[in-house]
Amino acid sequence: QLQLVESGGGLVQPGESLRLSCELSGITLNYYVIGWFRQAPGQEREGVASIGSAGGYINLADSVKGRFTVYNDNVKNTTYLRMDSLQFEDTAVYYCAIDTLPLYRTTWDDPGDYDYWGQGTQVAVSS
Repeated sequence: QLQLVESGGGLVQPGESLRLSCELSGITLNYYVIGWFRQAPGQEREGVASIGSAGGYINLADSVKGRFTVYNDNVKNTTYLRMDSLQFEDTAVYYCAIDTLPLYRTTWDDPGDYDYWGQGTQVAVSS
C-alpha cells in the first residue's frame, strides 16, 4: 500500500531554517511526481514545490523561490523540502503528496492531481 509520511516540522523564529522529509513506501511506479503543499488556517491549500522521481521537473511557488529547495534521496525513498529564511507567512501545515499520472499535466500545483497524501506536519514561525 502506497504511503507518505512527513516529518521535520516545528517552531522556529523568523530567518531560521527547517528541513521537512517525506518518506514514501509501497511505490511500484517507474515515474511519479512528489508535491509539497501547505495550508494555513482559513486558507486554501497551496502548492509550494514539486519534483519528479528522477530528480527533474522541479517547480517552486514564487513566494518561496530563493528560500526553499526540493530534492530526492532515492536510496531512502525520501523527498526533502529545505526551507531557509523562514517568514511568518510560511506558518502552515505542510503536506507531501504523490501524482501517479504526471504525464501531460499542464500545472504542478493542483491538489486534485495528487492521489495520495501524507498526514501533514506543522511549521510555525514566531518570534
